[in-house]
Amino acid sequence: MTSPTPPTEPSYADRTFRSPAGMVGGALLLLLVGWLGVDALIRGDGRTPWLALAGLLTAVPLIVAFTLRPVVSVNKERIRIRNPFRTITAPWPAVADVRAGYSTELFTHDGAKYQLWAVPVSLRQRKKAARQQSRQSQDDPYRRTSVHADVRDTKARIAGADQTVADLREMAEQGGGGAGGAGGAEAVVVRWAYEVIAPAVAGAVLLVVLLALG
Repeated sequence: MTSPTPPTEPSYADRTFRSPAGMVGGALLLLLVGWLGVDALIRGDGRTPWLALAGLLTAVPLIVAFTLRPVVSVNKERIRIRNPFRTITAPWPAVADVRAGYSTELFTHDGAKYQLWAVPVSLRQRKKAARQQSRQSQDDPYRRTSVHADVRDTKARIAGADQTVADLREMAEQGGGGAGGAGGAEAVVVRWAYEVIAPAVAGAVLLVVLLALG
């Protein structure tokens, strides 16, 4: 008699964080650079097509790196940060804190710090949220619950990046990390994005050589 197979634990898709403004801006820049570059390749004379090719090799990877590439993917085991030139994978027990100042940053228990490019901090949104909180406190000078505010709707009164940081901090605490964690045995893995760096460097070198040959 065979024993019943234990049920497998369901797997959950990663939750991702991106910058919509960065993605839109990157797509527009790619369209502009592509249009100008292809036009120079087709209609250019002399060294112009070569200069256009070098410019495209340099500009396109950098635009993709700084606008379309950044993303933060999280699940219950780890956080993966894909920045312009690096990908950082950290298990939650290794994460000490996530903070948002002038930029969003992740700190590990071994003292390392990594910036989250996909979660930009908007000082304008932060000031707007602060003004909303100030108006709500004026509605209730005795610190009683305002009849115009829903106390359960905390996300509406927090700037976008700050809310994302709060969510990531909560996930770190649930995964065994956070300020109260002792740190995990698993190491943080950092991988350089050579698929972005190599063509950009090749294009820059070609552009310098062409300009030097004058």
